[in-house]
Amino acid sequence: MVTIKMVAKQSGYSVATVSKALNGASDVSAETAALIRAVASDMGYTPNSAARALKTTRSYNFGVLFEDATNSGLTHEFFSYILQSFKRRSEELGYDISFISNRLGGRSVSYTEHARYRNYDGVLIASVEFRDPAVLELASSGIPVVAVDYSFHRCGSILSDNIQGMRDLVSHVYSLGHRRIAFIHGELTAVTRDRITGFQRQCLELGIDIPKEYIVEGRYHSPDVSGELTRQLMALPNPPTCILYPDDISYIGGFNALERMGLSVPADVSAVGYDGVNLSQVITPRLTTLRQDTEAMGERSAEELARAVEEGISYVPQTIVIPGTLLPGETVKRIG
Repeated sequence: MVTIKMVAKQSGYSVATVSKALNGASDVSAETAALIRAVASDMGYTPNSAARALKTTRSYNFGVLFEDATNSGLTHEFFSYILQSFKRRSEELGYDISFISNRLGGRSVSYTEHARYRNYDGVLIASVEFRDPAVLELASSGIPVVAVDYSFHRCGSILSDNIQGMRDLVSHVYSLGHRRIAFIHGELTAVTRDRITGFQRQCLELGIDIPKEYIVEGRYHSPDVSGELTRQLMALPNPPTCILYPDDISYIGGFNALERMGLSVPADVSAVGYDGVNLSQVITPRLTTLRQDTEAMGERSAEELARAVEEGISYVPQTIVIPGTLLPGETVKRIG
């Protein structure tokens, strides 16, 4: 097994300097630290995490609270990509990750109890009911916390730019001649409120009058609910020419419902998704959607959580907003 002493001998630095460099000490220059880490990597050096934890009282482990209301678990493509990116970047920063639950050894515990029992250095909160008292307790527990797509007081936040994302989608649809634009949104979460805000602001600026029956509440990641709401919208006396769906998976339900009504996309009605998951770009017709930058969201979550842990009481939380990218597909027809 490669030891710190062996790395020190190979790099030409003292054992103390090598130890500081490998543990991210601030009194070792960036150039020296990079050189020592490169030598350690080439030699196959792996730190003894148990010994490191004993010396620092830290576990070098991040907890992840991920409770998906749609029961998709890690098959939820949007969040699975965020978590994969978070895991990769955390490992680069020297942290392992594991999941938090409300069960421990066959008994019920709070999320905070579980996090303290496992001695997590910090916790990432993603895809939960953020107003759940157990989640609020964790966010205010004093354990460093970063949340994805939500802002807690005194916690870091990584947000996708949902307001601008919706504005971009409305502008794109408008540029192709659509004025009767319906919006099926998800449950009333902070993300949904931002998207409704973006939708309404852009419609107002473009002079589009949206009837109240064109904005309907659906459910994220639910093709069945979106399918039923699509049928209701198309049964209106003056149906929309374009429907915006809460996410790409929900669009599938709308597409199927339209087919059963004898209508096709985009010949009879146009459609837009959200998220930009891989499926959206391989189906026919290719879906017009807004791709959220899941890789950047995961990376920045790990970096912000590591900063919160390492800066301790001097940590000042950041709200980091990650822009998305419009993916013009084949599901919006030019009209007029």
